[in-house]
Amino acid sequence: MNRLRIRHVAGFRYAADANASYNEARMAPLTGDGQTVLSFRLDIRPQSQQYAYTDAWGTQVTAFEVLAPHSQLTLEARSLVEVARDVPGGGRPRAERLGWAELERAASGSVRLAEQARQTRRTRPPGEVVDLAQRLAASATGPSAAAEAICESVREHVRYVRGVTGVDSTAADAWGQRRGVCQDIAHIALGALRAARVPARYVSGYLHPDTEPQVGQTAVGESHAWVEWFDGAWTGFDPTNGSPIGNRHVL
Repeated sequence: MNRLRIRHVAGFRYAADANASYNEARMAPLTGDGQTVLSFRLDIRPQSQQYAYTDAWGTQVTAFEVLAPHSQLTLEARSLVEVARDVPGGGRPRAERLGWAELERAASGSVRLAEQARQTRRTRPPGEVVDLAQRLAASATGPSAAAEAICESVREHVRYVRGVTGVDSTAADAWGQRRGVCQDIAHIALGALRAARVPARYVSGYLHPDTEPQVGQTAVGESHAWVEWFDGAWTGFDPTNGSPIGNRHVL
């Protein structure tokens, strides 16, 4: 079990004063999936009018507007999260819950799963990735084994390199270079999983950079991205690091 204190600072600087701005912040971790949010606070400068709601994906959203001229906008989120995940199999994904036929029936009977089975502009994979995913799925014992093999294969083919992609890069862009950051690797994995008929979704959160965090020791990190696939339940996997989601991940 880990208890992690997270400080996340983000914002904008404008070349000239903005007369007003209207924004939504999704910076609050979630309670569930082996983690409990003990506290969360979001400070916004300059002063703003705020209201909170939960969106269709279950994310806590703070909507706010700044109606006075301002040249800078700063958000500081502070969270305290207790993480206690039982990573099955000593670090391996759980045993198969559904076979291929059962998964297909479950996906066709759920709007939410159907949405997570469709490709988007960001995830649409090139033919080479489709062939790889379908070949791995055909030789796997079931959807979960196929999903893990696909994520591991993506990790083997794509190196983590900063600065070669941007926020608008697609899975096809990153695959063509065989390089990218966690967002790109997650997009490629999603496209491959969906090509193999495994519903999958993108997860944004945090990963503590130290494999053995020390109590009271501050570490500098960044936000992180990984995937979850559906095999009867949502199973998280970090294709950038080739590991199931553990006690250093916060979503």
